[in-house]
Amino acid sequence: MKIYHIESDLKIFGRQVKRFPDGIEEAFDELVKMLGGFNRSFYGICFMGKDGRLVYCAAAKENHEGEAEQYNCEKYIIEKGEYLAVTIHGWRKKTDTIKDVFHGLMQDERADQTKQSVEWYKNDDEMMCMVKAKTKE
Repeated sequence: MKIYHIESDLKIFGRQVKRFPDGIEEAFDELVKMLGGFNRSFYGICFMGKDGRLVYCAAAKENHEGEAEQYNCEKYIIEKGEYLAVTIHGWRKKTDTIKDVFHGLMQDERADQTKQSVEWYKNDDEMMCMVKAKTKE
């Protein structure tokens, strides 16, 4: 585990996965196809919904203002700051282990349980599991 620092808020856009966790792969495949391939960073964000259920969204980095509206998608923000992070290489063959990585990250006393968890799909091989670290006061 390492500490990863995001310098500024990241604007992303995408859609909520309605059949979580079963619909994750399908949602990403749709998003990648809609955007013309794996040509940018993609993200999975997970947070607690107002009804107490986990919400998962498949998303992509916004390359220009108005792109979310262009594709009729929802906008999200990944907050700047420090994250507890674990990098996974060959993630396509390890998707069944990702939940375990997040479980381990959330057990760390530095993890902010009130913030979203982030999967950062850098490319077809490398992804990073990230949990926001508690702010030092």
